[in-house]
Amino acid sequence: IGDELHHSGWNACSSCHGDPSTSRRFLILPSLLSGRVYVVDTAKDPRAPALHKVVQAEDIAEKTGLGFPHTSHCLATGDIMISCLGDKEGNAAGNGFLLLDSEFNVKGRWEKPGHSPLFGYDFWYQPRHKTMISSSWGAPAAFRTGFDLQHVQDGLYGRHLHVYDWPGGELKQTLDLGSTGLLPLEVRFLHDPSKDTGYVGCALTSNMVRFFQTADGSWSHEVAISIKPLKVRNWMLPEMPGLITDFVISLDDRYLYLVNWLHGDIRQYNIEDPAKPVLAGQVFVGGLLQKGSDVVYVTDDDKEEQYAVPQVKGHRLRGGPQMIQLSLDGKRV
Repeated sequence: IGDELHHSGWNACSSCHGDPSTSRRFLILPSLLSGRVYVVDTAKDPRAPALHKVVQAEDIAEKTGLGFPHTSHCLATGDIMISCLGDKEGNAAGNGFLLLDSEFNVKGRWEKPGHSPLFGYDFWYQPRHKTMISSSWGAPAAFRTGFDLQHVQDGLYGRHLHVYDWPGGELKQTLDLGSTGLLPLEVRFLHDPSKDTGYVGCALTSNMVRFFQTADGSWSHEVAISIKPLKVRNWMLPEMPGLITDFVISLDDRYLYLVNWLHGDIRQYNIEDPAKPVLAGQVFVGGLLQKGSDVVYVTDDDKEEQYAVPQVKGHRLRGGPQMIQLSLDGKRV
């Protein structure tokens, strides 16, 4: 109770398959609010995953000063790297990146001393370009009590991307996404390792921002997809953002799928031209605007409308779409 699991990861990357020296065996579960990290053995009995180890929040805080662990990635060294969103008190200025060794012992921090950004969240590394890019959600002291729009005005939420040297841990550049990039969450590079471009989903402003490397080796950004807010009635605000919480890119880099948590739709975009995504598909699977909800959206001609959400095996889909995965053949979301 009180853990709050957000992202999970593995002890070894999918590229290790066929490598007899390593095994994708352990599921890594960082717990955002409690600060613990759970390690689950999925190989001993795949039908009954068992708790292997708990990395205690006190151990992490004592050795690194970090708290509020969020995103976990495996590294080629065998270490586990986890973004932490603050210090143990929830101050954003105390965030950084936790390293666990292959036995899941606290090893230290990844970034160089003095190279921690103000906010943290997700991260993705691209070794061929010697770069890691991280995003910025907010101060744990603010979000752990529930979202308050005033906290955005107070500067307790982020709007930046942070560009690090990989694997050195030196913060090289900070990209200010401005008012179009509030609360940048999930970060994804294209899968093709030669491509020096990717996207970040900015939740509050509901924009997909593309980041890319320029001719001089620095990084820049631009809005690639913009989800317009809808005029609504019977809600906390007169307009409702889509609130992009997650997205995924197909393995062939042809399609990007994103979820609008509040509106309730999943969208598919063709990104064969990464700078000019084209909407290719859309389906509503939940959200606040489905038929039967108290909330309605208002059309340009002042009509009240709601979206039809299909039932699945006779069951109504509740809530809104959030985390998504794509099957390796790209046929199932």
